Amino acid sequence: MAGLGNIVQKAFYLGVGLAAAAGEEAGDKLTKLRVQSQKLADELVAKGEMNVEEARKLVDELIQQAQQETVKSAETEKTPSNEPRRIEILSDDEAPTEAQNNVDVLRKQVQAMQDELRRLKRD
Repeated sequence: MAGLGNIVQKAFYLGVGLAAAAGEEAGDKLTKLRVQSQKLADELVAKGEMNVEEARKLVDELIQQAQQETVKSAETEKTPSNEPRRIEILSDDEAPTEAQNNVDVLRKQVQAMQDELRRLKRD
């Protein structure tokens, strides 16, 4: 049973790490977007095509849209299934499970079918 606790702990740390990495990446992208949109707005103000207040509104709208798209994409990744994703962590120490044995049997059957198909194509 000590191995099960270790697996659960590893799965938890994996989830926390993935969430942290995704959050950091989203923050970096939003920061880059803010800088780029601010540069664009500054250029438009410099050309006289837009005043400062309109430029601020434009930058705020772009950032808000990006944040909404980020939230929507995160929600759509979670919504395809009502059940949580299953994570299978395998270790070399463990004996093969019934599912692994079934996979091996299926692989052998597929290989046999491929060999039979090759033989039939030659004839």
